[in-house]
Amino acid sequence: MVTVLATLLSLVGIQVIHILKELRETAKKTNKILDDFQSISSSIAKPIVGISGFITGLRSGTDLINLFLKKKTAVELSKGEKNG
Repeated sequence: MVTVLATLLSLVGIQVIHILKELRETAKKTNKILDDFQSISSSIAKPIVGISGFITGLRSGTDLINLFLKKKTAVELSKGEKNG
């Protein structure tokens, strides 16, 4: 009876060791996948940030042009009132 119990415990111990090895390999693969995802996401984020800066610059430029056009129109209106 004792030998059967010892044999079963040995087999269970061996299976636990195999399961732990598989878990370690799974953790390594998951870590590699996460590292790859991080590098991919940072590669995608850099151009998006650049495009965002470009669009912000365009918006600022159009706001500046609109400001000059409004001032020019206001100056022309005031000259027209003085002459009229």
